[in-house]
Amino acid sequence: MHAGKKLKKALAGKGLVVTPGVYDMISARVADGLGFDALYMTGFGVSATLGLPDAGLASYTEMVERVQQICENTTTPVICDADTGFGGLLNVERTVRGYERAGAAAIQIEDQVFPKRCGHTPGRRVVPIGEMVRKIEVAAASRSSADLLLIARTDARTRHGLDEALKRAEAYAKAGADILFIESPESEAEMERIGRHFDLPLLANMADGGRTPILPKQRLEELGYKVAIFPATGLLAAMKALQRVYGVLKDKGSSDQLACELPTFEELCSVVGFKRVWEFEKRWSN
Repeated sequence: MHAGKKLKKALAGKGLVVTPGVYDMISARVADGLGFDALYMTGFGVSATLGLPDAGLASYTEMVERVQQICENTTTPVICDADTGFGGLLNVERTVRGYERAGAAAIQIEDQVFPKRCGHTPGRRVVPIGEMVRKIEVAAASRSSADLLLIARTDARTRHGLDEALKRAEAYAKAGADILFIESPESEAEMERIGRHFDLPLLANMADGGRTPILPKQRLEELGYKVAIFPATGLLAAMKALQRVYGVLKDKGSSDQLACELPTFEELCSVVGFKRVWEFEKRWSN
């Protein structure tokens, strides 16, 4: 079954599809085991694991490799960030086909000028609306199955205002987008206006510490949103935990006081896949 079919089923159900940000195989496997309806492969997070800021520096090759790693080793549908499509129209075609082969349930493409920027940082610029419309049209024509969902993101709000962002999202819907993502609304009132404006499923970016207010699940549902991504929550939590335990190691010289804060080694072995190794060896070793 195409992963997009599972995602479509979740979108057709009641309530908000809550989608944690994953960025490597530890985060993906932990989230995969918790029963979410979808995961979100965050470009910010993947770039961070490469030692790079989310500023258009991670390549198509690096990103699609991560898509394949995560999709091959999880059972939950994965929404995958594809930035601007990594170039022009031919690049968009290659990106969509590559992400779909790698197992993506949905692919997200945005209307920023290359090199792009994280949607909650300054300096973002958008391409002409017609250029992004063509990208969506090419993306729709490039997928081998309509079950691969296309998410069209506009970053126009910050520099050009909400009216322009709404206008662009309307055009992207007509071009073939399945889900609309208006990045960086700056108030609950703006989010309410977005929710009233469209019939297609809407995606809310709950970027902790970003420009958009973090709202409770019930409120997002009331406002008309169908998907909520939390791209940085896991990454921030991991960073905080590392700062804590590495600080103890630096100060105390040992981890002997950290046992109650850490998962067991057996739990770690389970997450990274040692159970299969042990089963394989039991079956095949002489």
